[in-house]
Amino acid sequence: MKYFNKNQRKTKESLLTFVSSFKKKHPLIANSLITIMDISACPYHSKLSKEFKPFDLTDPFPVYKKAREEEPIFFSEELGYWVVTRYSDIKEIFGNWQVFTSENAQTPPKPVPDSVRKVMVEGGIVGLSGLSGRIPPDHTRIRRIVTMAFTPKRLRKLEPDIRALAIEMIEKFEKNNHAELVKELVYDLPAFVIFMLLGVPKEEVAQVKAWAISRMMLTFSETTEEEQLFHAHQVVKYWQYCKDMVTRRKEQLGDDFPSDLVRLQQEGYEINDQEIAAMCYNQLFAGHETTTSLMGNGIRELLKYRHNWEKLCANPALIPGAIEEILRFNPSVITWRRRAAEEATVGGVTFPKGANLLLIMGSGNRDESVFPNGEELDIERTNAKEHLSFGSGIHYCLGAPLAKLEFKIVLEELTKRFPQLQLKPNQTFEFAANTSFRAPVALEVEW
Repeated sequence: MKYFNKNQRKTKESLLTFVSSFKKKHPLIANSLITIMDISACPYHSKLSKEFKPFDLTDPFPVYKKAREEEPIFFSEELGYWVVTRYSDIKEIFGNWQVFTSENAQTPPKPVPDSVRKVMVEGGIVGLSGLSGRIPPDHTRIRRIVTMAFTPKRLRKLEPDIRALAIEMIEKFEKNNHAELVKELVYDLPAFVIFMLLGVPKEEVAQVKAWAISRMMLTFSETTEEEQLFHAHQVVKYWQYCKDMVTRRKEQLGDDFPSDLVRLQQEGYEINDQEIAAMCYNQLFAGHETTTSLMGNGIRELLKYRHNWEKLCANPALIPGAIEEILRFNPSVITWRRRAAEEATVGGVTFPKGANLLLIMGSGNRDESVFPNGEELDIERTNAKEHLSFGSGIHYCLGAPLAKLEFKIVLEELTKRFPQLQLKPNQTFEFAANTSFRAPVALEVEW
């Protein structure tokens, strides 16, 4: 790729960002500007930019493969982000938090209208983050304290309840010979589990889940200003709910995650009420949406390549390895974000200071230089654990053990009860329009 000097590059990047944002409302004028100013000659211009559809996750993998082979790092004109597709480049960026900051991890992919920003600022949402958007020293301090509360002991304590809940939900459709597994199992189960962990009463689950969806739509999707306003108001209510959770725990401690954080605070550990509420705010979202996606994707792929399902039914000991391979092959979080804190070069491409990066873990996980025959699902793959689906480096996902435990229990129960399980023929799979979370909206099965 040919590059300009720093000043030329900054000018052209600003020009392209302006035209890209202008194009949505005034496509004809924007296209004329592109022609007149010859933005196609810009060093950021890429033929892959037009093929790459950041909000359409129906089947992005062919474009990812093409990118790895032809242009592993390219500039998306639609997003104004550099898109990184190779395993080694993604891992290098994840591992260098000083240069590639996570501070934009929770930033909406496109500029937020002033009316929406006003709602968020007044509601205390702007700049709010749990761990994914923080950097050291705050990240180090808070993660250490959170790790003390989110322990293997607490997960082991949850396991019997998770299994009992899964069995209860499965038994409701077991005699029907068919089910819509998203609606009847994988949508609600992770929510009940994370809400159990955080002490959310069952009667409040539906409301919190709705708020979490608004958060996803606001942070990761392409929506109209009217839709964003609705979601912004919902997210403000969600944030207030999390602050109230902390207030209630300070009045009366319980046996749950926020109570553990309040106890640690009372013992002298340095974490304030806002930070505890932010952890609840993020866990109530990330702790179930991603697990729902993992299970929906995983069951679909196992039934699509059905010899793998038959292997699990015959030998349940393969389930933990199968989960790692599903995470590699079709991760629930398919992309994540970083920003260059200074000019930096990765994979032969120089990013200007302030450049936004979209890391495609769903592409890096299929990089054949790391995973031979990476486009194939192989539940006995020996290096599947090397996937990037939970991130890498200091921001590696704390909730990974819980997500894998939930899916393990679900697969154990389903393979034991439904060895003849199969996908309902001729169904069309739909995926919610967003940049990061990929899972089927519905999953029809029969046996």
